[in-house]
Amino acid sequence: MLRSRYDVVIAGGGHNGLVAAAYLARAGRRVLVLERLDHVGGLAVSARAFAGVDARISRYSYLVSLLPAKVAKDLGLNVTLRRRRYASYTPVGDTGLLVDNGDATRTASSFTRVTGGSADLDAWRRLYAMTAHVAERVAPTLLEPLVDREAMRDLVGDEAWRELFERPIGEVVDERFADDTVRGVVLTDALIGTFADPSDPSLLANRCFLYHVIGDGTGDWNVPVGGMGAVSDGLADAARAAGAEILTGAEVLAVDPSGEVAFRDAGGEHVVRGDRVLANVPPAVLARLLGADEPTPEGAQLKINMVLSRLPRLRDADVDPVAAFSGTFHINEGRDQLARAYAEAAAGRIPELPPAEVYCHSLTDPSILGPGLRAAGAQTMTLFGLHMPARLFREDPAGAREAALGATLASMNRVLAEPIEDCLLRAPDGSPCLEARTPVDLENEAGLPGGHIFHRDLSWPYGERGRWGVETEFERILLCGAGARRGGGVSGIPGHNAAMALLA
Repeated sequence: MLRSRYDVVIAGGGHNGLVAAAYLARAGRRVLVLERLDHVGGLAVSARAFAGVDARISRYSYLVSLLPAKVAKDLGLNVTLRRRRYASYTPVGDTGLLVDNGDATRTASSFTRVTGGSADLDAWRRLYAMTAHVAERVAPTLLEPLVDREAMRDLVGDEAWRELFERPIGEVVDERFADDTVRGVVLTDALIGTFADPSDPSLLANRCFLYHVIGDGTGDWNVPVGGMGAVSDGLADAARAAGAEILTGAEVLAVDPSGEVAFRDAGGEHVVRGDRVLANVPPAVLARLLGADEPTPEGAQLKINMVLSRLPRLRDADVDPVAAFSGTFHINEGRDQLARAYAEAAAGRIPELPPAEVYCHSLTDPSILGPGLRAAGAQTMTLFGLHMPARLFREDPAGAREAALGATLASMNRVLAEPIEDCLLRAPDGSPCLEARTPVDLENEAGLPGGHIFHRDLSWPYGERGRWGVETEFERILLCGAGARRGGGVSGIPGHNAAMALLA
């Protein structure tokens, strides 16, 4: 039975809200989670997206990088994360650059074939040795009170500070690498979900790059067995087991600085009060709930989900498609291609040759496919398109989505030996198993202002010493979503930190 007062009311049942609920309930707090949708998990969910097709697609977010092992252990999270052997494959004409985590000799041979020498391979090793050092030093701090700028500099060392925190990542990459393809492979980690020029002195791309390489101290991007929904379901189970109440179909209508929360469900409108309120919503949404305004951020990605009857053929006869698509498969993401696409999008045009990357979850985790699909050799494929800002889809959302989809598939076909359309599985009604989501779609379907997957531009992982990066101007209200400092990605870190701030 719903109480009128709780120790903590959490607005939003995404994975960060569930992490906070589990920690707080385990500490004996009375916790209520209010979720607008009919399920928990936010964007970290799995669904059978195509009628009659037994494949559970992670429709929005699709890999786990930043989820700390400590959070999983603390909460008894029953989810298996698998490391991908192959980091990436980038087609280049009739060959390609393969980064094989399990075979350093093969990686070296691939670099030589694509770049014509060993200089860029040596530079690659030096750069990622530096990012590994940064990951090892920074990752533990993400679950602690903030350190200030100078302490972070002392922690990572002068070279890493200069190259990753002070100089535009685009300049660093151009200086360290000679080959356009290698430069692009590095820079994609600075641009996922972020509309930025990597040479801009704002260093927005640097912040994106940093979060992509520090995940849990290793930088690994891991595959959750069962899909992203398995992560959210495990967290919800942990929260409920600890005593948290989770109410779905409950839309928060208003939040008062006193801790009063108004919401609406099938039974009508209600008001509950929390000694503290945790906002697992974007800051722009929290501002609206408080009766204020905050500028709408801008997301910049095109998400395409597919189920394939088989993997497409490659132009490169030396690489098995299983290896190429098990890691990140880069599509027209050379340094110059990224710059050209950014300029076109900034001018208000869908890029002529959209840069994108794909991977096949089912190659690492076949459990998301039904037995019949597995036996037939079907695979899932997820595409993440870069430089697709929300502004391109405002005037004509449906028409622009179709144009972006067509341009992106054509871009992909430029690097394959056959059209990807020929490999799409058909649903029982004959329709191709393909769906596309733009930032405007995410805004309308998931309530993300501007479709920004990080809720707003990423911030540096340091700040006012002793704070947790979740505080707001109101004492009773804390952020616990991706818009908190050290938020972004599927991490649970803001949820953990909001709980710790409250418990402290």
